[in-house]
Amino acid sequence: MLAVDSSGSIDSEEFALQRRGYAAALTNPEVLASIKRGRNGAIGIAMFEWSGPQITNDLIGWTRIDGEASARAVAAKLTAAPRTVFGGGTSISGAIDHSRELLRASPLAASRQVIDVSGDGRNNRGRPLADARSEALGAGVVINGLPILGSEFALDRYYEDEVIGGPGAFIIVANGFDDFSRAILRKLLRDLVSDRR
Repeated sequence: MLAVDSSGSIDSEEFALQRRGYAAALTNPEVLASIKRGRNGAIGIAMFEWSGPQITNDLIGWTRIDGEASARAVAAKLTAAPRTVFGGGTSISGAIDHSRELLRASPLAASRQVIDVSGDGRNNRGRPLADARSEALGAGVVINGLPILGSEFALDRYYEDEVIGGPGAFIIVANGFDDFSRAILRKLLRDLVSDRR
């Protein structure tokens, strides 16, 4: 489950950098090879943008990626879709809650359920982050994070302490939006290594 920050602190160019980064990572030959080496030879993904509580836009419905053709179809849809979420605060708790709704509705069988949250700020709207996180972890969901540094002090530490959790949970830090493409590629590759355990 890919949850992408689209709050008011993210301008149009930063938004575009995130979209392009995800599209490039999903179609990267190393990622595709790692998917093939996974326990099922495929992964299921869905993606949405989020900002404040209950402010989300589902970009990619549950899709099985099992090779270059399916990955390129997702990337094309992702880069063509317009931005529809603007402002509304930053509700990481809302992003986790929406992720869990989508995970429960997934038609794909999965041996692991992982939420990947990317964002450039702390939770400042909605219910307490600790409650959403605790409920997700209690349901066996792993939460990984990609904090984008630049707007808030020590955001990487915040993600480590307050956002991620579950067996093997980790963060990959993006040093600003210009570094997002590198960071999301590293993050997907590490997710896929975990899938082979």
